Amino acid sequence: MELRHLSGFVAVAEELHFGRAAERLHIAQSPLSQQIRLLERDLGVRLFDRTTRSVRLTSAGRALLEPARHLLAEASAVRRTVLAAHLGEVGRVTLGFAGASSYSALPVLTRAVTSELPGIELVLEGQTYTGEALGRIADGSLDIGFVALPVRRGISARVVRVERLLLALPDSHPLAERTEVAIAELAREPFVTFPQARGSAVREAMVQACHEAGFAPRIAQEAPDSYNLLALVGAGVGLAVVVSSARNIQLEHVVFRPLAGDDVPVLPIALGWRTGDSSAALAAVLRVAEQVLPTPAEFEGTAEGQGTA
Repeated sequence: MELRHLSGFVAVAEELHFGRAAERLHIAQSPLSQQIRLLERDLGVRLFDRTTRSVRLTSAGRALLEPARHLLAEASAVRRTVLAAHLGEVGRVTLGFAGASSYSALPVLTRAVTSELPGIELVLEGQTYTGEALGRIADGSLDIGFVALPVRRGISARVVRVERLLLALPDSHPLAERTEVAIAELAREPFVTFPQARGSAVREAMVQACHEAGFAPRIAQEAPDSYNLLALVGAGVGLAVVVSSARNIQLEHVVFRPLAGDDVPVLPIALGWRTGDSSAALAAVLRVAEQVLPTPAEFEGTAEGQGTA
């Protein structure tokens, strides 16, 4: 029993006409009739009652129709699975993320991967800040991650977003009345920020900006993620330097103000992965990411703006 014989049988069974079935299969009628005769010989039964005017299924033909359809569907699924594996559309990819930047970009990427690459399992690992993500990408325990530039040797990256730093503060704070706030004005203020041990690029940028303004920030408390960080701000525990995407997190009693000056730090946010990684599944995810999270114009063509897998 060959699949092409079953395909011919199903076509005739559904059309109940050898001419129309042959046209549907894009073959001549004579080879189709030969396929049906070979199938009947193989099974030892007659599948059709044929006259010069009509074609009808026999009881054996009716019994074969659904199993034949099922076998053809299974064969088609096998072909799709093998082709998907060859193209890298089957597999498992681990993705690390943390912070407001990835909260904005992550849903766009995951929806696109789910829609376009249903054979790929995208495993999401939260609270994976830049320092930790780069280390895990390098050692192979993470395939891809949202990271801030610059990246280390052996890791490729493509910028997907550019963030400016903002100040988050309680709405009752005197500085909340201002349209913008200079970093130097925060020398006596307590700060809440992300954990130092996790390698947060936002924390590093905040500390550097404070040092350049002539003071070391006083850290009142650390928070594991952006939601907890802003909750601490709203509770009056301290102020926080955050990225512009944090505006998308709406919490009561928290307001955002731009930092004053023309030299306010910007953070290019990128997708990072191991240079030379041969995973076809990773390459497929990166292709989808390039479609839905394009590189901002100012980073197109730069060394870290356009990495290659």
